Amino acid sequence: MSITLNDLLTYTKEKKASDLHIIPGYPPTIRVHDVLLPVQGTVPLEGPAIKELLKSILSPNLKEEFEHNREVDFGFEWEEVRFRVNYYYVRGSQAAAFRLIPKKIPTVEELNLPSTFHKFSKLNDGLVLLTGPTGEGKTTTIAAILNEVNLNQPKHIITIEDPIEFVYPNAKSIISQRELHSDTFSFGKALRSVLREDPDIVLVGEMRDQETIQAALTIAETGHLVFSSLHTSSAPEAINRMIDVFPGDQQNQIRGQLSSVLKSVVYQRLLPNTQKNGRVPCLEILFNTPAVSVLIREDKAFMIDNVLETGEEQEMILFEKYLSRLYKQNAISRETAYSYALRTKEIEKFIG
Repeated sequence: MSITLNDLLTYTKEKKASDLHIIPGYPPTIRVHDVLLPVQGTVPLEGPAIKELLKSILSPNLKEEFEHNREVDFGFEWEEVRFRVNYYYVRGSQAAAFRLIPKKIPTVEELNLPSTFHKFSKLNDGLVLLTGPTGEGKTTTIAAILNEVNLNQPKHIITIEDPIEFVYPNAKSIISQRELHSDTFSFGKALRSVLREDPDIVLVGEMRDQETIQAALTIAETGHLVFSSLHTSSAPEAINRMIDVFPGDQQNQIRGQLSSVLKSVVYQRLLPNTQKNGRVPCLEILFNTPAVSVLIREDKAFMIDNVLETGEEQEMILFEKYLSRLYKQNAISRETAYSYALRTKEIEKFIG
């Protein structure tokens, strides 16, 4: 009997996998605690079989977009969970990646994040950035913070996502979740109109380009709270990345805006634990203190590492210091601490 997409999604959920991959020439494969494993009892699938497998959940509009663009992103409700889905082409054949999104949004405590993160849900304005590679839990962390607002405060939260991942329950807030393509044609257009929609909090799914970054800064500058994510390898690099996308003659102005509206930058990774049965978050946390604001404005972001290393009284922490803390708690191995460190000298200093 041939395997169905329903079978594969069931297997993904039962094994508590984060992802399912369907790629020509390979058996369907899941990711469990960052390890890739073939789905038990399956064989490598070829193009025609994959095409037949994947077509069952494509609407006519998505099918047209997939054929036209050769890739498509969408959200998919399935039983008690939701999947973020990407269909794409590999050497002329269809392929897919499914990311499992739990129906229940986890809390800050359930994610093993420090209590500092409760501060973010109490902010009234400014910009909070989550940075790090893809698949490191940035979206889940932001969802936990926004849901904390949702459960406790009467706010209007507007999200612009590609695609929608977590769906928020009805609680004290009202939430307008907008998905790229189905609800708006672009991040830029959605952000240009968002201030007319009476928001308190705006989630910009990802800082992708100059237009998105400028819009996010302007929304934060007008007294709203903005959350977004960025793919960078440290907190200081996120600041440089945001400024560097602008032409040279605009960069001083952007530094001034950013130094004024930025509240925090968090760099997040998920590391394999010592029990090899899960992952633990490791963080770099930067708050925009007066000293940090001056460094941003004066183009001295390279000096922020020093602030991070000495800023524990203000609840800031350097990534390597967080690594050493996890190592001393026996949450991660020495090898893991060294392999994930961004700054070799610092990890040697903290661990030895």
